[in-house]
Amino acid sequence: MLLTRIFAAVQTPSSLKPAAVHRSFWSEARPGFALKPIMEPKLYRPPLEVRGMTSLDKEAFTQNITVPALRVPTRVLNKVVKSLKKSTIQRPGVPRVVQDKEESSDFRLVLLDPHKVSSPSSFSEAEAEALRSFSVAEELHYYELRLTYDNLKSEEVLEAVLPQGQDVTSAFSRVGHIAHMNLRDHQLPYRNLIGQVIMDKNPGVTCVVNKMNIIDSTYRNFKMEVLAGEENMVAKVKENGVTYEFDFSRVYWNPRLSTEHQRVVQLIKRGDAVFDVFAGVGPFAIPAARLGANVLANDLNPESYRWLQHNCKLNKVESKVRSFNLDGRAFIQGPLKQELPALLKGEASVHVVMNLPALALEFLDAFRGLLHQEPPCEENLPTVYCYGFSKDDDPDTDVVQRASRSLGFPLENRCSVHFVRNVAPNKDMMCVRFTLPKEVLFCSDDEHTEPSEEPAPKRQKCEESTHST
Repeated sequence: MLLTRIFAAVQTPSSLKPAAVHRSFWSEARPGFALKPIMEPKLYRPPLEVRGMTSLDKEAFTQNITVPALRVPTRVLNKVVKSLKKSTIQRPGVPRVVQDKEESSDFRLVLLDPHKVSSPSSFSEAEAEALRSFSVAEELHYYELRLTYDNLKSEEVLEAVLPQGQDVTSAFSRVGHIAHMNLRDHQLPYRNLIGQVIMDKNPGVTCVVNKMNIIDSTYRNFKMEVLAGEENMVAKVKENGVTYEFDFSRVYWNPRLSTEHQRVVQLIKRGDAVFDVFAGVGPFAIPAARLGANVLANDLNPESYRWLQHNCKLNKVESKVRSFNLDGRAFIQGPLKQELPALLKGEASVHVVMNLPALALEFLDAFRGLLHQEPPCEENLPTVYCYGFSKDDDPDTDVVQRASRSLGFPLENRCSVHFVRNVAPNKDMMCVRFTLPKEVLFCSDDEHTEPSEEPAPKRQKCEESTHST
């Protein structure tokens, strides 16, 4: 709702009603001189009574403010607005163009941002030149707006409510119709109000949840509290052109990994074989299958397994994906081990994706001595993409050393490390990519070497014969 009241650029204080100067100030002047409003640094200053509010009262945020305006002939209105796009007011539900104070059809008022325009000299050279070319007087008028809760941004509402000096956040992850937040302890007393504000200010969000603990369960899901809206946890999302459906409260899904999913999938070609050890609901497996790869996808969580199968059907790739509900180590030493010998003799590339960053590096030991027959020297060895968290000052070196220890083989200078994202302060998510060494894949217990040792002579001889051919 907007209360429109316009003031001429020059007028005396006695001509103003009290509401007209609400939250604005007046410059001092000598007797006989007119006064004009001085804009506040902030467009909106919340009433003091909203501080500490825990149950949302939208009416309490209503406030009258005064903003500068230009009187513009309607014949050049669109051109002027385009020329002043950096100086006009930008606020939800507030028009940039309003009726002229005299309700003349020949003129309109263009509302300006008081942060950027406090006098005619505030216009840039290009803006001033445009106004002259359109014969628009640079005289400022003053227009009173009634700002309501609907005109405020979520950050403004939360800054007004939460205790001063403490962190205010309106950040969340969007998962379909669900907004997922990670509130801090000092924000919890206001959690229902925060949830309502987030839902109000973000079209399409009909449920706001807060994560109640870290992801440390066997199935990588977490308990959550509904802060506002419906309790429907079944989300539908689209990522990189692929549609997924799942119960967000019972599976793992992170929208911040979209770029990483795409990066890895782009390395896969039609006809390649993909083993997704910790597949979740399919963000690696399904796009790879859509590209024509043959995929074996696994997840221990029965719910993830169920939604993985559902999403394969949803995206019409069920014939390209074989799904499993196994522990990761059991999947490597079962289905992967069974398929690998034939794949090593073929020409198609083999990819092993291990996206369980809290634990995946520890699962690399499952590859030790996975195959026992004497390998040919030209085997088609798998490429492994293994994810891990690191709090080390040198995360690249840290994840490589940990991967090497788990494999029992040094990966230094034999792998690449990709920074995925910063998960928390001093905690990074990394991806180690390497070709699975045949010294690991085909070793027996007596041939097993520690990362610091040289490979066994038998393997060196095989490599030497390969180089000599």
